[in-house]
Amino acid sequence: MVTPEFDIKRSVLVGDTADVYLQRALTILRNEGINPVVSMEFNSIDEGVFCGISEVKDLLNQVLPNVGSEVWSLEESSTIAKGEVVLRIKAPYGAIGMYETAICGILASSTGWATAANECVSEAKDIPIIAFGARNIHPNVVVNLGYAAIKGGCVSCSTIIGARISGVTPSGNMPHSLSLIMSSTLKAIEAFDKHMPREVPRVALVDTFTDESVEAILIATEMGERLRGIRIDTPKERGGVTIDLVKEIRSRLDLSGFNHVDIMVTGGLNPDRIRQFVNENSPIDSFGVGAFIASASPKSFRSGIKEIDGTPVAKRGLIPGLTPNTRLIRLI
Repeated sequence: MVTPEFDIKRSVLVGDTADVYLQRALTILRNEGINPVVSMEFNSIDEGVFCGISEVKDLLNQVLPNVGSEVWSLEESSTIAKGEVVLRIKAPYGAIGMYETAICGILASSTGWATAANECVSEAKDIPIIAFGARNIHPNVVVNLGYAAIKGGCVSCSTIIGARISGVTPSGNMPHSLSLIMSSTLKAIEAFDKHMPREVPRVALVDTFTDESVEAILIATEMGERLRGIRIDTPKERGGVTIDLVKEIRSRLDLSGFNHVDIMVTGGLNPDRIRQFVNENSPIDSFGVGAFIASASPKSFRSGIKEIDGTPVAKRGLIPGLTPNTRLIRLI
């Protein structure tokens, strides 16, 4: 199992990404000579698939004192309930107060992506899902998206950096641009076969120039056993990928003796569409899901101090003192 190492930006470490009121509070406390040991808890607002704690741990390892600090958390990919304490940090407030914003943000975005990925995976049953959402988010957080999607159950992602930090091989075949530039899908996949390492699966995109089943048969005939699969990404302007289209292509491939050719479906997929394919027993070997995962709403977390120098405290409406949760394990 690979141990992820996230690149914690200097802007996070120096507090430029923190809410300014936290910076101001720390300045006041520092000038007053006040720095108690606090226990801060982070609670989930919604249920979901917990993700982001590995990145939070990398941050805390850089900012917490080596002695006297404790960090307790749920494990990555845990299913969380509404209101559950997912993280508890005990440390001097001066060491942790400025990072409350960053920790909530890391957990919120990562848990949102992981939860969305898991929704797709659950509907796909045993059919693998690859995360294709990198083009729907800022490139600075592509690594976080890929990692969260895989923690949510995807078998891989389309980016090198997301796959690397997750300890998997990136997945992807060929873009429409390669076929268009070479004026032929067949020429494109043959060039792919010529120049790509043997371990990279030969998967042809078959919706660029002509009927998907015709192009699939043509390529399978020329490539033979070297062809691992085809990808169907029919645009919505032509009706998108339908259940009947997939069944037709599978039937024509089988009748022509190409049972070994897998079918991958991409383009506008979400849990509802995946469920429809699965319920109709569509002969699909893998799904590629992009925007649904990448555009998932963050799963918000609430943070608050529950102890100061061992004394139970809480703002009004909450119960003072530590909240029991036997699922927490010590990280630091």
